Amino acid sequence: MKIAYISTYPPRECGLATFNQNLVNALALNTAYEADKSFIVAMNESDDLNEHQYPQEVKFVIRQQNQHDYLEAANFINNSEVDACIIEHEFGIFGGESGVFLLSLINNLKKPFITVLHTVLKEPNFMQQTIIKEIAAKAAKIVVMSKKAVLFLTSIYQIPSTHIQLIEHGVPDLEPSVDNELLQTDLFKGRKVLFTFGLISRNKGLETVVKALPSIVKKRPEVLYVILGNTHPGVVKHNGEEYRDSLKYLAKKLGVENNIAFVNKFVSESELHQYLTACYLYITPYLNEAQITSGTLSYAVGAGAAVISTPYWHAQELLADDRGKIFDFKNDEQLATIVNDLLENEQNHIKLKENAYRYGLKLRWPEIGNTYINTLNEAISSVSKPKREIPPIIDVERMPALNLSHIELLTDDTGIIQHAKFGIPNLKEGYCIDDNARALILVLLAYEQDKNKKALKLMPVYLSFIQYMQLEDGNFRNFLSFNRNYLDEVGSEDSFGRTVWSLGYLICAAPNNSYREFGRELFSNSVRHFKDLKYIRSIANTIIGVSYYLKAHDGDELLIEEINRLSAVLVDAYRKNKEDKWHWFEDILTYDNAILPLALLSHYEVTGNLESLEIAMESIEFLNSFSFENGYLNPVGNAGWMKKHGKNPVYDQQALETMAMVLLYHKAFEITRDNKYLNLMHISYEWFLGRNSLHIPLYDFETHGCADGLQFNSVNRNQGAESTLAYFISHLTVLKAAEIEFQTLSSPLVDAEKVC
Repeated sequence: MKIAYISTYPPRECGLATFNQNLVNALALNTAYEADKSFIVAMNESDDLNEHQYPQEVKFVIRQQNQHDYLEAANFINNSEVDACIIEHEFGIFGGESGVFLLSLINNLKKPFITVLHTVLKEPNFMQQTIIKEIAAKAAKIVVMSKKAVLFLTSIYQIPSTHIQLIEHGVPDLEPSVDNELLQTDLFKGRKVLFTFGLISRNKGLETVVKALPSIVKKRPEVLYVILGNTHPGVVKHNGEEYRDSLKYLAKKLGVENNIAFVNKFVSESELHQYLTACYLYITPYLNEAQITSGTLSYAVGAGAAVISTPYWHAQELLADDRGKIFDFKNDEQLATIVNDLLENEQNHIKLKENAYRYGLKLRWPEIGNTYINTLNEAISSVSKPKREIPPIIDVERMPALNLSHIELLTDDTGIIQHAKFGIPNLKEGYCIDDNARALILVLLAYEQDKNKKALKLMPVYLSFIQYMQLEDGNFRNFLSFNRNYLDEVGSEDSFGRTVWSLGYLICAAPNNSYREFGRELFSNSVRHFKDLKYIRSIANTIIGVSYYLKAHDGDELLIEEINRLSAVLVDAYRKNKEDKWHWFEDILTYDNAILPLALLSHYEVTGNLESLEIAMESIEFLNSFSFENGYLNPVGNAGWMKKHGKNPVYDQQALETMAMVLLYHKAFEITRDNKYLNLMHISYEWFLGRNSLHIPLYDFETHGCADGLQFNSVNRNQGAESTLAYFISHLTVLKAAEIEFQTLSSPLVDAEKVC
């Protein structure tokens, strides 16, 4: 078996790196493991690839904050001989917020993999929980090292227990030496040694042991507390040796400076085993319970040491059944009592050591290594084979259920609130007609879909808001404060066009004549302003609204004349700006880009104008040429936009842009019945659900809101009206397309990676 390891690696000195190396050693004991064809993918904290001199087993190095490296690593592994991968996971070792860049790797990895979680948080934030869920969804197995971790994954992260493999932290396959040389050194000779090892930092709680020493030394002056290990590199970087010096000062203040010794070095595995078997008691005095795994504790038990520990999660499990003693956090008096009792009662001390030794036998690397090999074999054999039948492009059963609770939360008796702070409405920002127009479209779609009663109840709120914002001359204001004061004399052209779109859709899809007639009155009052429109996006929005109006009133010559005139503006803009390899309406792509070809498709749909159809299809293919990469949508980002013959800036990606793409491909599918557009529509929709460059969902399954945007290393966690409406309009549009998909099931699927 050939394995690729994805992890930190020495010389970055941390427990995870040590675990990785020991796991390699463990697997090497199994004849199924092909060490000469396995390799390590190492994480490098800086962009300087010459920062460390990696050994030859490291075949690929990922710069932590360079997302492209994660994609390249996936390609490197995919083209290698390895059969499977092991990913060692800690949030801090991968790039992006909470290590989100790792998802780019695993979503492009074609080899089966298991993930070893070294940290499982009891109270994860949104990003942390989402990342673990995504890892679990892709991994063949999630490996954890404690029962508490299994409980957390099933209850907090909703990961099925069948997808979790409990493999305890392994320990070296070493026996106590007959003549332990350490016992004859000045450090141990004639002393009862209390021992702690590992990287030194304040969270280790070593001061608790120092405070306990006076009560211990008073009875047993020969006691010596030995602390083995360097200060954590991160601590040294920011605070130097401040913590170690504070321990020395505390010991001197308490009069026990001769009963404490620091061994400031890293030792080999065999030498560490000598320390653990030579010490009288091993102590882990950590300060809080939130430690799901402790490699140092596992090593101590594996060596058969008598262990005393605070009750952090791993210690509670590993020291159960009298395999060790527990004392409360920061309770030096209780610690001193336990130590003195064991010093006085040798039989109890021997019993602890025996119990630990017996349990430690099953933690040794040969047994742990075999368990990993079996788990990897299962992962390899469980790789699903491609099905012969062509599945539906849209699997409605896998889509989230429609839940308008966040829309209801944002809506009061005036209209829908513009912005939110996380999932909480931000009343200070008030309302805008843009969002209320989109909200009207949403509830009309929802009512069309399944006669949604909540949607019907919200409909008059948004419609009355639009009426309240219409001026006497038929134009519209845009912004309204929370106390219902107008904030502008007249709105933007964009907000005008979006409002016309919503009114046109209302006239086409109203649930009753009363709403339809009301909508037509507002719509008709606005027509006089069509001639004043100058900007192509406001014109495009208006064309779409008029096209819906004409579906209900196909003989209205005035509106036919208007839609032809408005469409001619888009056609003229396209002809003026079109060049070789630049098939677009402007010399830059900015925002809401997909509505431009969508408007021409809408014009063709109600008039049959072939020139509009031709330009729409050309510009759609141009959009396709740069909008899809690695099987997901990359809409034009707001950070700089895309200049003629330039590159798509990618970030920041906005939900509104994705909604426009969904609507565009839906319209193209409606007109052509080509499954290519159905597939691209579905891929675009899945951007909201995590099929994006970060592989993080913007739709929040808890609040039922949608994040405001996708940034280069995270998501904007605010869940305002625009983004949430964009998600639900996209969701309902996909459901509409699913209803007619059966007509095209025999058509071949398009590979989004080959669109361009």
